[in-house]
Amino acid sequence: MQQQSTVSAHGQGSAPQPVRERVGLALFGRAGVPHLLERLRQAEQAGVCQFWMTQLPTSPDTLTLFAAALMQTERIRLGTAIVPTYPRHPLVMAQQAYTLEELGPGRLRLGVGTSHRHSIEGIYGFSMVEPLEQLREYVTILRAALWDGTVDVQGRFYTARASFPRPMRVPILVSALRRRAFRLAGEVADGAISWMCPHPYLLEKARPALVEGAASRGRPVPPLLAHVPVALGTDWQPVLEAARSHLGFYGRAPFYRNMFADAGYPLGSDGLLPEELIRNLVVWGDETTVADRLRELLAQGLDELVVTPVPLVDDQRELERLMELLGNL
Repeated sequence: MQQQSTVSAHGQGSAPQPVRERVGLALFGRAGVPHLLERLRQAEQAGVCQFWMTQLPTSPDTLTLFAAALMQTERIRLGTAIVPTYPRHPLVMAQQAYTLEELGPGRLRLGVGTSHRHSIEGIYGFSMVEPLEQLREYVTILRAALWDGTVDVQGRFYTARASFPRPMRVPILVSALRRRAFRLAGEVADGAISWMCPHPYLLEKARPALVEGAASRGRPVPPLLAHVPVALGTDWQPVLEAARSHLGFYGRAPFYRNMFADAGYPLGSDGLLPEELIRNLVVWGDETTVADRLRELLAQGLDELVVTPVPLVDDQRELERLMELLGNL
């Protein structure tokens, strides 16, 4: 099967997009379903163009929630950043994506990834053996099922034999942290979704690997989506403390520690995120400062931004302000 990009079919082709179209809001799924649906409706009303959610092991199911959201909204595009691959057979993932694409044609981008070892092995009990090769095979099956409508694979990790009524060209994106993952995204995916990667690292190391992977397969370079934590505050010390509290988990997760080391920020045994790392990761300031910095990151070479709030004082009010900011870029 020929590997090509379907991103343009969902409004994200090679022609430059307005800034507002290239920035989305990401929320975790810890809150209840009614709360999340209300936030999603609010985001659309505020003019936000993209809404992303991460699938956690015991949070509401993102794809099921998106099915409800498609019935309650009209325009906002929905993306998963990401759904872990190990707990769902690729044909099951294809079924869900197929259903969502019928409910809201052109509004879904399906981000998948291997997730963390402590979650996949510690919670689900799967063995993470060669996770990038597992992801390659997973995306190959998923793409055949969705794009071609038929798949017949007896692979190393999966068996998949099925036919769907017709193709559904849902863009398939993959999570990426280190060079090999970005290269893989360039080879097989419709986008690379970073998470917690410092901006210089993305521009200097991740993008070249993405380009290299695409060139090796003769494909267009897929977009690089950068996760950007945002704190709406003008006092650095509270922002630093909130960032360390809100994002501190990643300093203890092995996959992320390795990426931080690649980026020039080796962490100590306590996992404390260095101040300089946070300065190259978190965007902060008042609305004007934040908006200017987001535009600057796009101008520097990041294709899209996935913005997640770092709460400081009033979570709800700060989220509402962030929605208004993104809707007016």
